[in-house]
Amino acid sequence: MVTPGPPTGGARVHWEDLPAPVRASIERACGAPVASAATQHGGFSPGLAARALCADGTRVFIKAVSARANADSHRYHQREARVLAALDPLIAAGRLPVPRLRATATSGPWTALVIDDVDGRQPSTPWRAPDVGRVLAALDRLARALTPAPIAVPAITELYAAAYTGWRALARRPADGRLDPWTRARLGRLAGLEETWAAHAHGDTLLHTDLRADNILLSGDHVMIVDWPHACRGAAFVDPVLLAIGIAADGGHDPRRVLAGSPAARTADPAAITALVCAAAGYYTERALRPPPPGLAPARARQAAHGRAARQWLARLVD
Repeated sequence: MVTPGPPTGGARVHWEDLPAPVRASIERACGAPVASAATQHGGFSPGLAARALCADGTRVFIKAVSARANADSHRYHQREARVLAALDPLIAAGRLPVPRLRATATSGPWTALVIDDVDGRQPSTPWRAPDVGRVLAALDRLARALTPAPIAVPAITELYAAAYTGWRALARRPADGRLDPWTRARLGRLAGLEETWAAHAHGDTLLHTDLRADNILLSGDHVMIVDWPHACRGAAFVDPVLLAIGIAADGGHDPRRVLAGSPAARTADPAAITALVCAAAGYYTERALRPPPPGLAPARARQAAHGRAARQWLARLVD
């Protein structure tokens, strides 16, 4: 059993604390003044994340961040806006369980997205078995709808080429005392296995690749998938595998049992799953040892929890 990781949570900015020109830009995008806004916690963006009620009665979700707070988060907001705009015909037709992008707004270094509000809840953590089953079933339906990928996005082997090199980076400094004994004893082997992940992960399914409890909303009978800046093309088993690591990091459920509920994972080559788990474990382990990024201090602790969960799974796969 993995000790539950810390809750996600960036340094949120409240609506009333936004610079006046930014608020004005967002309200123009909304088409009405914002009457009230409730800050939503979870996630890592050091900016605004709020459910808002507009003066005309419209309810929206607003996310906004300044490039000065964190350049990566700002770039991710811009990337997500492009992905949601491209997917909009499918979302509008009811073919994807994804909230629609209503508008974007920019003001100085700020970028904001105005998205349909979803009245729902995040899966409880540690995860409950019924929620696991619901989300896996939704991912299966989503993969069928998104194969072949309906929009132009990078291949996973391109988007994660630099990220999934953690074991190779750590192998160049094996004396790092922060590594656990199991890891230190196997660095060379893990680095070699990590190199094979790309050969297994290629495919033509549009993937989310950042699935975790705070990017999922359970709304009535529906499962809504939010936050799409890391969308890319790859094998359909990738999202269930990465989700299984996150579920384990939240303190429960053997990831092997989680994957038993995923048709894409059940039919995948076991060597492919091992290679991806290895690459993800190396990413989380190496990133957790880095200094905190600007405005995202909790991110390293969360990556450490994911790293522990992934390494425990990896040990059962390779030993």
